[in-house]
Amino acid sequence: MNEQITYSSPHDANRSQFFFAYELANANTEYLPHAHPWGQAIFVQSNVLQMQVGDARLLTPMEIPIWIPPGVEHASYNRKQAHFRTFNVAATLCAGLPQRACLLSVSSIVQAIMAELARRELTLPVTPEDLRLCEVLLDQLKRAEEQESYLPTSEDKYLAPVLRALEQDPADSTTLAQWAARVYTTERTLSRRCQAALGMSFSEWRQRLRFLHAISLLEQGKTVQETALELGYSSASALIAMFQQQAGTTPDRYRSRSSCSSNG
Repeated sequence: MNEQITYSSPHDANRSQFFFAYELANANTEYLPHAHPWGQAIFVQSNVLQMQVGDARLLTPMEIPIWIPPGVEHASYNRKQAHFRTFNVAATLCAGLPQRACLLSVSSIVQAIMAELARRELTLPVTPEDLRLCEVLLDQLKRAEEQESYLPTSEDKYLAPVLRALEQDPADSTTLAQWAARVYTTERTLSRRCQAALGMSFSEWRQRLRFLHAISLLEQGKTVQETALELGYSSASALIAMFQQQAGTTPDRYRSRSSCSSNG
Protein backbone atom coordinates (compact mmCIF):
# COMPACT_ATOMS: atom_id res chain seq x y z
CA MET A 1 0.00 0.00 0.00
CA ASN A 2 1.31 3.45 -0.92
CA GLU A 3 2.13 5.95 1.80
CA GLN A 4 0.59 9.33 0.90
CA ILE A 5 2.23 12.52 2.13
CA THR A 6 0.73 16.01 2.09
CA TYR A 7 3.43 18.65 1.61
CA SER A 8 3.81 21.21 4.39
CA SER A 9 5.88 24.38 4.02
CA PRO A 10 8.97 24.80 6.21
CA HIS A 11 8.81 27.42 8.95
CA ASP A 12 9.64 30.94 7.69
CA ALA A 13 9.95 29.68 4.10
CA ASN A 14 8.00 32.60 2.67
CA ARG A 15 10.35 35.11 4.30
CA SER A 16 13.59 33.52 3.05
CA GLN A 17 15.45 34.26 -0.17
CA PHE A 18 17.00 30.78 -0.10
CA PHE A 19 16.53 27.65 1.97
CA PHE A 20 17.45 23.97 1.74
CA ALA A 21 15.75 20.71 2.69
CA TYR A 22 17.10 17.17 2.96
CA GLU A 23 14.55 14.36 2.83
CA LEU A 24 14.31 10.59 2.82
CA ALA A 25 11.21 9.09 1.21
CA ASN A 26 10.34 5.48 1.90
CA ALA A 27 9.59 3.05 -0.91
CA ASN A 28 6.09 3.38 -2.38
CA THR A 29 5.72 6.93 -1.09
CA GLU A 30 3.47 9.36 -2.93
CA TYR A 31 3.70 13.13 -2.46
CA LEU A 32 0.23 14.45 -3.24
CA PRO A 33 -0.19 17.31 -5.78
CA HIS A 34 0.91 20.65 -4.36
CA ALA A 35 2.47 23.98 -5.34
CA HIS A 36 4.52 26.56 -3.48
CA PRO A 37 5.30 30.23 -4.08
CA TRP A 38 9.04 29.69 -4.48
CA GLY A 39 11.13 27.90 -7.12
CA GLN A 40 12.65 24.54 -6.28
CA ALA A 41 15.59 22.56 -7.66
CA ILE A 42 15.29 18.92 -6.57
CA PHE A 43 18.43 16.75 -6.50
CA VAL A 44 17.92 12.99 -6.12
CA GLN A 45 20.75 11.21 -4.34
CA SER A 46 19.78 7.58 -4.82
CA ASN A 47 17.48 5.57 -7.06
CA VAL A 48 15.32 7.54 -9.51
CA LEU A 49 12.93 10.42 -8.85
CA GLN A 50 9.61 10.37 -10.72
CA MET A 51 7.76 13.69 -10.80
CA GLN A 52 4.37 14.38 -12.36
CA VAL A 53 3.76 17.96 -13.53
CA GLY A 54 0.39 18.31 -15.24
CA ASP A 55 0.34 15.70 -18.00
CA ALA A 56 4.15 15.51 -18.14
CA ARG A 57 6.23 12.87 -16.38
CA LEU A 58 9.77 13.83 -15.41
CA LEU A 59 12.17 11.02 -14.55
CA THR A 60 15.71 11.69 -13.45
CA PRO A 61 18.71 9.80 -12.08
CA MET A 62 21.28 11.22 -9.69
CA GLU A 63 23.06 14.48 -10.67
CA ILE A 64 20.34 15.83 -13.01
CA PRO A 65 18.04 18.03 -10.89
CA ILE A 66 14.41 18.79 -11.64
CA TRP A 67 13.44 22.47 -11.67
CA ILE A 68 9.93 23.38 -10.48
CA PRO A 69 9.00 27.07 -11.05
CA PRO A 70 7.00 29.02 -8.44
CA GLY A 71 3.30 28.21 -8.41
CA VAL A 72 3.54 25.08 -10.60
CA GLU A 73 1.60 22.13 -9.20
CA HIS A 74 3.51 18.86 -9.03
CA ALA A 75 3.42 15.44 -7.38
CA SER A 76 5.88 12.58 -7.07
CA TYR A 77 5.95 8.85 -6.54
CA ASN A 78 8.92 6.83 -5.32
CA ARG A 79 8.91 3.11 -6.08
CA LYS A 80 12.14 2.71 -4.14
CA GLN A 81 13.50 4.50 -1.08
CA ALA A 82 14.83 7.85 -2.28
CA HIS A 83 17.11 10.48 -0.78
CA PHE A 84 16.80 13.96 -2.21
CA ARG A 85 17.84 17.53 -1.50
CA THR A 86 16.09 20.74 -2.50
CA PHE A 87 17.44 24.22 -3.16
CA ASN A 88 14.53 26.63 -2.78
CA VAL A 89 14.58 30.13 -4.28
CA ALA A 90 12.24 33.08 -3.63
CA ALA A 91 10.01 33.89 -6.61
CA THR A 92 11.51 37.39 -6.87
CA LEU A 93 14.89 35.80 -7.70
CA CYS A 94 13.62 33.32 -10.32
CA ALA A 95 13.87 35.62 -13.33
CA GLY A 96 16.12 33.94 -15.88
CA LEU A 97 15.19 30.42 -14.78
CA PRO A 98 12.86 28.23 -16.88
CA GLN A 99 9.17 29.07 -16.59
CA ARG A 100 8.18 25.42 -16.96
CA ALA A 101 9.20 22.30 -15.06
CA CYS A 102 12.20 20.58 -16.64
CA LEU A 103 15.50 18.85 -15.99
CA LEU A 104 18.69 20.92 -15.74
CA SER A 105 22.12 19.72 -16.87
CA VAL A 106 24.16 21.39 -14.14
CA SER A 107 27.89 21.83 -13.69
CA SER A 108 30.09 20.03 -11.18
CA ILE A 109 30.22 23.34 -9.25
CA VAL A 110 26.53 22.94 -8.41
CA GLN A 111 27.03 19.37 -7.23
CA ALA A 112 30.03 20.34 -5.09
CA ILE A 113 28.21 23.22 -3.37
CA MET A 114 25.11 21.10 -2.72
CA ALA A 115 27.28 18.32 -1.26
CA GLU A 116 29.10 20.76 1.03
CA LEU A 117 25.90 22.38 2.31
CA ALA A 118 24.32 18.94 2.86
CA ARG A 119 27.40 17.84 4.78
CA ARG A 120 26.80 20.76 7.13
CA GLU A 121 23.03 20.17 7.06
CA LEU A 122 22.53 23.84 6.31
CA THR A 123 18.85 24.76 5.95
CA LEU A 124 18.80 28.53 6.16
CA PRO A 125 21.88 30.50 4.99
CA VAL A 126 22.59 33.55 7.16
CA THR A 127 26.32 34.22 6.90
CA PRO A 128 27.70 36.32 4.03
CA GLU A 129 29.76 33.32 2.90
CA ASP A 130 26.77 30.98 2.69
CA LEU A 131 24.64 33.60 0.95
CA ARG A 132 27.37 33.98 -1.67
CA LEU A 133 27.34 30.20 -2.22
CA CYS A 134 23.59 30.42 -2.78
CA GLU A 135 24.09 33.20 -5.31
CA VAL A 136 26.63 31.04 -7.17
CA LEU A 137 24.14 28.15 -7.16
CA LEU A 138 21.45 30.44 -8.55
CA ASP A 139 23.74 31.76 -11.30
CA GLN A 140 24.77 28.22 -12.26
CA LEU A 141 21.15 27.06 -12.46
CA LYS A 142 20.35 29.95 -14.77
CA ARG A 143 23.19 28.89 -17.06
CA ALA A 144 22.23 25.19 -17.07
CA GLU A 145 20.94 23.53 -20.22
CA GLU A 146 17.28 22.50 -20.10
CA GLN A 147 16.12 18.95 -20.82
CA GLU A 148 12.54 17.86 -21.38
CA SER A 149 12.93 14.58 -19.50
CA TYR A 150 15.60 11.96 -19.13
CA LEU A 151 13.12 9.35 -20.31
CA PRO A 152 10.33 11.06 -22.29
CA THR A 153 7.07 9.31 -23.11
CA SER A 154 4.52 9.64 -25.89
CA GLU A 155 0.86 8.90 -26.61
CA ASP A 156 1.58 8.38 -30.32
CA LYS A 157 -0.60 5.50 -31.54
CA TYR A 158 2.40 3.53 -32.80
CA LEU A 159 4.92 4.41 -30.10
CA ALA A 160 2.78 4.28 -26.96
CA PRO A 161 2.21 0.50 -26.87
CA VAL A 162 5.90 -0.13 -27.57
CA LEU A 163 7.08 2.17 -24.77
CA ARG A 164 4.58 0.74 -22.30
CA ALA A 165 5.67 -2.81 -23.07
CA LEU A 166 9.34 -1.96 -22.63
CA GLU A 167 8.75 -0.18 -19.33
CA GLN A 168 7.08 -3.36 -18.09
CA ASP A 169 9.99 -5.49 -19.34
CA PRO A 170 13.25 -3.54 -19.90
CA ALA A 171 15.06 -6.79 -20.75
CA ASP A 172 12.93 -7.24 -23.89
CA SER A 173 15.35 -7.18 -26.85
CA THR A 174 12.72 -7.08 -29.60
CA THR A 175 14.15 -5.11 -32.54
CA LEU A 176 12.62 -1.92 -33.92
CA ALA A 177 11.65 -3.79 -37.10
CA GLN A 178 9.85 -6.44 -35.04
CA TRP A 179 8.03 -3.79 -32.99
CA ALA A 180 7.00 -2.03 -36.19
CA ALA A 181 5.42 -5.25 -37.49
CA ARG A 182 3.57 -5.74 -34.20
CA VAL A 183 2.00 -2.26 -34.35
CA TYR A 184 1.30 -2.50 -38.09
CA THR A 185 3.68 0.09 -39.44
CA THR A 186 7.14 0.20 -41.01
CA GLU A 187 10.49 0.34 -39.27
CA ARG A 188 11.22 3.66 -41.01
CA THR A 189 7.95 5.21 -39.80
CA LEU A 190 8.47 4.02 -36.23
CA SER A 191 12.04 5.33 -36.26
CA ARG A 192 10.84 8.75 -37.43
CA ARG A 193 8.13 8.78 -34.76
CA CYS A 194 10.75 8.05 -32.08
CA GLN A 195 12.94 10.95 -33.16
CA ALA A 196 10.02 13.37 -33.47
CA ALA A 197 8.15 12.44 -30.27
CA LEU A 198 11.05 11.49 -27.98
CA GLY A 199 13.88 13.63 -29.35
CA MET A 200 16.14 10.59 -29.61
CA SER A 201 16.51 7.26 -31.37
CA PHE A 202 14.76 4.09 -30.25
CA SER A 203 18.08 2.53 -29.19
CA GLU A 204 18.98 5.58 -27.07
CA TRP A 205 15.56 5.54 -25.36
CA ARG A 206 15.88 1.84 -24.55
CA GLN A 207 19.41 2.34 -23.24
CA ARG A 208 18.20 5.11 -20.91
CA LEU A 209 15.35 2.90 -19.70
CA ARG A 210 17.80 0.11 -18.87
CA PHE A 211 20.15 2.58 -17.18
CA LEU A 212 17.36 3.73 -14.84
CA HIS A 213 16.47 0.13 -13.98
CA ALA A 214 20.14 -0.75 -13.54
CA ILE A 215 20.47 1.97 -10.90
CA SER A 216 17.58 0.50 -8.95
CA LEU A 217 18.90 -3.07 -9.17
CA LEU A 218 22.42 -2.08 -8.14
CA GLU A 219 21.10 -0.16 -5.14
CA GLN A 220 19.14 -3.26 -4.11
CA GLY A 221 22.49 -5.02 -3.79
CA LYS A 222 22.50 -6.92 -7.08
CA THR A 223 25.93 -7.61 -8.57
CA VAL A 224 26.91 -6.14 -11.93
CA GLN A 225 26.60 -9.61 -13.48
CA GLU A 226 23.13 -10.18 -12.00
CA THR A 227 21.99 -6.74 -13.11
CA ALA A 228 23.28 -7.30 -16.64
CA LEU A 229 21.46 -10.61 -17.02
CA GLU A 230 18.23 -9.25 -15.52
CA LEU A 231 18.25 -6.41 -18.06
CA GLY A 232 18.84 -8.62 -21.06
CA TYR A 233 22.58 -8.06 -21.57
CA SER A 234 24.71 -11.03 -22.54
CA SER A 235 27.57 -10.06 -20.22
CA ALA A 236 28.62 -7.72 -17.44
CA SER A 237 30.95 -5.92 -19.87
CA ALA A 238 27.98 -4.93 -22.05
CA LEU A 239 26.28 -3.34 -19.01
CA ILE A 240 29.50 -1.58 -18.03
CA ALA A 241 29.84 -0.14 -21.55
CA MET A 242 26.26 1.19 -21.40
CA PHE A 243 26.90 2.68 -17.95
CA GLN A 244 30.05 4.41 -19.18
CA GLN A 245 28.06 5.97 -22.00
CA GLN A 246 25.16 7.13 -19.82
CA ALA A 247 26.94 8.12 -16.60
CA GLY A 248 30.60 8.45 -17.55
CA THR A 249 31.57 5.91 -14.91
CA THR A 250 31.28 2.20 -14.05
CA PRO A 251 28.31 0.65 -12.19
CA ASP A 252 30.40 0.00 -9.07
CA ARG A 253 31.75 3.55 -8.96
CA TYR A 254 28.27 4.97 -9.54
CA ARG A 255 26.88 2.87 -6.68
CA SER A 256 29.73 3.97 -4.41
CA ARG A 257 29.16 7.65 -5.32
CA SER A 258 25.42 7.29 -4.69
CA SER A 259 26.09 5.74 -1.28
CA CYS A 260 28.49 8.53 -0.32
CA SER A 261 26.01 11.19 -1.46
CA SER A 262 23.17 9.61 0.54
CA ASN A 263 25.30 9.55 3.68
CA GLY A 264 26.70 13.03 3.17
